[in-house]
Amino acid sequence: MHLYNTQTRKIEKFNPLNPPLVTYYTCGPTVYDYTHIGHIRTYVNVDLLKRTLRYLGYKVNHAMNVTDVGHLTGDDDRGEDKLEKGAKKQKKTVWEVAKFFSDYFFDTMSQLNIIKPDVICRATDHIQEMIQLIKQLNQKGFAYETKEAVYFDTSKPADYGKLNPQKDTEKKLGARKEVYIDPQKKHPADFTLWFKRVGRFKNHTMHWESPWGDGFPGWHIECSAMSIKYLGKTIDIHAGGVDHVSVHHSNEIAQSEAATGKPFVKYWFHNEHLMVDGKKMSKSLANFYTIDDVKKKGVEPLAIRYLFLQTHYRQPMNFTWEAAKAAQEGYNNLKQILLILKKQTQRQELSEDKLAKIDQYRKRFTKTISHDLQTPQALAIMWEVAKSNIPSGDKYDLILDFDQILGLKLNQLKEKKIPVEIIKLAEERKKARQKKNYQLSDQLRQKINDLGYIVDDKDSDYQIKKV
Repeated sequence: MHLYNTQTRKIEKFNPLNPPLVTYYTCGPTVYDYTHIGHIRTYVNVDLLKRTLRYLGYKVNHAMNVTDVGHLTGDDDRGEDKLEKGAKKQKKTVWEVAKFFSDYFFDTMSQLNIIKPDVICRATDHIQEMIQLIKQLNQKGFAYETKEAVYFDTSKPADYGKLNPQKDTEKKLGARKEVYIDPQKKHPADFTLWFKRVGRFKNHTMHWESPWGDGFPGWHIECSAMSIKYLGKTIDIHAGGVDHVSVHHSNEIAQSEAATGKPFVKYWFHNEHLMVDGKKMSKSLANFYTIDDVKKKGVEPLAIRYLFLQTHYRQPMNFTWEAAKAAQEGYNNLKQILLILKKQTQRQELSEDKLAKIDQYRKRFTKTISHDLQTPQALAIMWEVAKSNIPSGDKYDLILDFDQILGLKLNQLKEKKIPVEIIKLAEERKKARQKKNYQLSDQLRQKINDLGYIVDDKDSDYQIKKV
């Protein structure tokens, strides 16, 4: 297995700390609003990596957080808590909002056939672990307290920002006059470990007692506290969106390594954005689509997964409805081929040439997907197999083997029964065509279409499909 590592900017050979075990942490959702398909793209790729590792024989221990407190709208010390913002918008309590949108997130992931993490850890269930980690940072001199908060001192680690090196001038761009900044904060890049329930957060709904007073944790500390608890001081893979590189993940590294004295992550796995009209799909721009929007357009959730497979995870992807509908058609064709192959269960004795060809396909697919998840090429190899001359039964088995990674649920296909009324109309149309009565043939085709089916002519016969 070879994987691109954001920290080194190179594709590296994957060598986990304790093979065959792989410790794998994913930044999960902030559950204040609906999960959109931009988020889904990240979690599909996170899932593809996990499936690939398992396919190659690794035992993956996967943990993911759910952020239900402490994430501010500015992703640093500015703005308001996103959960409180969501609660105002939905006219619900923060706890109700967190529950509703957590459920929506996991339901969306299920529809995309994304395997649930082994450990799902909510920030509000791990406040004590965060407090203990902040205590360690205080004791080691990496944190300082003001009247409003406890901050991590970014001037202390010599390599702060190594995941995404920035010049000091760039770090100070956030220090604008129009946003609030704690006057006792030492450096613009310093980030909050614990917010005190004073000033602008005096009436914050979610709050806990701590050595620094009543308050709530910052966003960055939660991932460090929970990944250390469930996966250890050093983990093999940390995944998330590319937008987390410069702030969230850089801060995770700083506080984790300062507290433990050990390297935090071996391999950083980041996904590029899903774009709409050339802009990042995001809640702040209100240009996002949910899985419900997708289904209203007649596109299955798994067709969206199929669409995402067509672009490498490190490449930005522009979403259009035309592309989504084309993916649905491609996915339909693939399912139809698999249903036909499934019927042809008779096995043939394979020649050495056929055996070699099957083995070659499997090796090519494995090599392609193992080299930094080259999913577009892997998908192309699967279609090569589908159109090849190897026996149907072996073709079917090989495609299902590939689908252990692709995750398109090709092993769960069931042929939908065509209503008797539709079959009768199709037979009448066939007879009309044979008599060259094309006017009646067209009328019958339209009637079939109006009932939600289409007739695909195949030489002297036909095939019926659900629209």
